[in-house]
Amino acid sequence: MTKPANPAGGDHSRLLTADDVRAAASRIAGAVVRTPTFYSRTLSEITGAEIYLKFENHQFTAAYKERGALNALLMMSEEERKRGVIAASAGNHSQGLSYHGKRLGVPVTIVMPKTTPMVKVMQTESVGGTVVLDGENYDEAYATARTMEKKLGLTFVHPFDDPRVAAGQGTVALEMLEDHPDIETLIVPIGGGGLISGMAVAARDRNPDIEVLGVQAELFPSMYARFKGKDMPCGGDTLAEGIAVFQPGQFTSKVVADLVDDIVLVGEPDLERAVSLLLQIEKTVVEGAGAAGLAAVLAHPDRFAGKKVGMVLCGGNIDTRLLANVLLRDLARSGRLARLRLRMQDRPGSLFKVAKVFDDHNVNIIEVWHQRIFTSLPAKGLVTDIECEARDREQLEALIVALEEEGYQVEPVELN
Repeated sequence: MTKPANPAGGDHSRLLTADDVRAAASRIAGAVVRTPTFYSRTLSEITGAEIYLKFENHQFTAAYKERGALNALLMMSEEERKRGVIAASAGNHSQGLSYHGKRLGVPVTIVMPKTTPMVKVMQTESVGGTVVLDGENYDEAYATARTMEKKLGLTFVHPFDDPRVAAGQGTVALEMLEDHPDIETLIVPIGGGGLISGMAVAARDRNPDIEVLGVQAELFPSMYARFKGKDMPCGGDTLAEGIAVFQPGQFTSKVVADLVDDIVLVGEPDLERAVSLLLQIEKTVVEGAGAAGLAAVLAHPDRFAGKKVGMVLCGGNIDTRLLANVLLRDLARSGRLARLRLRMQDRPGSLFKVAKVFDDHNVNIIEVWHQRIFTSLPAKGLVTDIECEARDREQLEALIVALEEEGYQVEPVELN
């Protein structure tokens, strides 16, 4: 049962309307990429749902955040733009605001925590932003930005809790439903709630019966907890740092309460698998937050089976080393990459005999580690870790059986 569009007395109706989203679409047209929405045949076969992907990672700064930032800038007075704007962000909002600020001749200051990876600082500076590093976390950086706002007479642009920003983000839904009006369910990543607020308002106006679902990482269920009326902790190292928000917006929480049908949570393994699948199948690089929609379908397949599901690949800014780790971990979970721990005798020819079994099963040995000292085995024993590459899990399991039949104790080293 979906919620009706613009319910009577809904708090959001005084702050954000479908007309606001349509006006934002006209305002930003030509200055942001009208990204495509494509049907994915392979992901549909894997998940059992009909999957439609909105490629917001194709924006110039690789994220949808440009839309809301630009709309907010264009709605300011000339005097406000001349004085300049300020924001607190260590993510995509900082780049979107900086890029369009420079393009429009608006000075942009971004306050980032001192712990922000240098690559993000450099990316923001490269598109025109002036970065101030202060505080150990986002909350401290936010407090500094608010102090500078008053002291320097700047205009603060909130990354999500601003109707102008949310209206810009809502243009994502306008484009998706224009391209594929038969989409039945929208799955939208939630951090502070700006994207899902704008998209929900636009989508419900176009189709009152459409289902709107939010998705958050299990480690940061802030909007989920507020939506469900629960008290849940937030924190941890999530792959989806773009939606790792401790406190959702006040304005956005009202819109979510009015218009969103439900919110689901996804774990880190599902996020990792989604990032990996999107690269392998769609040949597109997506950050953890951007893969959250697909992660939700992977985690809850029965809920979406047979439905036409639209999801936003909301960003593609992921560290290359982290991406490499995600891909390798996914290979390990699928059984194509493994580390086997064997107990062996420390004598000539031992490793040769083991390698012969690998050769017989056509499993490639990548690396070998010997441990002779820090082990509970007798002095003439050793522990050997062999990292190997197999065709699939069945081939790997056949190798393990063969090694055990040769008398070796084999222990696969599992991922958490």
